[in-house]
Amino acid sequence: MNKLQVLRLLTQAGFFILFVLAPLFDLFRLDLNLGHFFFLGMDWTLGFQDYLAKRITAPQLGINIVVRAGLPILATIAFGVWLSWKFGRLYCGWLCPHFSVVETINLAMRRASGKHSIWDKHPLPERQPDGTITRPDARYWLLVVPLALAFAFVWAVALLTYLLPPSEIYGNLYHATLTRNQAVFLSVATTALFIEFLFARHLFCRFGCAVGYFQSLAWMGNRRALIIGFDRRRAESCASCDAACDNACPMRIKPRSIKRHMFTCTQCNRCTEACTQVQKNNPQGTLLKWVDNDCALDKSARDFGHHIDIPDHCFEPLKDKSR
Repeated sequence: MNKLQVLRLLTQAGFFILFVLAPLFDLFRLDLNLGHFFFLGMDWTLGFQDYLAKRITAPQLGINIVVRAGLPILATIAFGVWLSWKFGRLYCGWLCPHFSVVETINLAMRRASGKHSIWDKHPLPERQPDGTITRPDARYWLLVVPLALAFAFVWAVALLTYLLPPSEIYGNLYHATLTRNQAVFLSVATTALFIEFLFARHLFCRFGCAVGYFQSLAWMGNRRALIIGFDRRRAESCASCDAACDNACPMRIKPRSIKRHMFTCTQCNRCTEACTQVQKNNPQGTLLKWVDNDCALDKSARDFGHHIDIPDHCFEPLKDKSR
């Protein structure tokens, strides 16, 4: 694993911990009991109660709505659209707490069945890009199922703490005194997430996640956005590769294909890592790398049937400092 992958895994782990603990420290949550949000430890209200109690006027309420809700929401959306337009699903691959679960279960399921998903028709090659051998071992199913269940329960508890006081939820769990509604929420959410994590996690990322979908739409609108580029001039070097980049992709897409077929790429960089390992003895270097601007036009233009020559500088051999 290169340094970039280590950094990505650390950011994923850090954001997952933040996702779980943010309500505990009132960094961000909606308290249904109080009827307002908390943000960075402070009450975040629009002033409706003050208005009803005649402590503020209608114009003051309108200003509160614009300043405390409208502007922050618009700023967040604008920043998200700009980031996605320029870099694609960077949030998904580097921060998203769901995608970190996807990759973790992928790894465990591959050890159990030789496949990233039970829906894959054929097992992946036992030989890894770095030359090591990983053979399926059915005993790992004893890890896969409890792992998916544990993630589902952690997610369910975290979601509930975004709606109700975390001290109440964790206290009720510890003392086994959950209310009926809390128990129903946790049971239903855990069951639904367990099924999704085990059977449909890739489908959710591709078709069910609105955040990911809108990131992809913004990214597709920028022909010069960051993308995994493929040096087609040296495609013959792929003949002995056994599709290592395809096999490494956690989203089950083909990194060498045109941009439209990479709609759900999460910029996780696993494909380029696999290609670099396979081509480590090739003086011309890897055939896959992050590219943008003019170097990205080849992938985008092929969506429309055009063939653009890849600029010479896009795939110049460079010393890999990440290994």
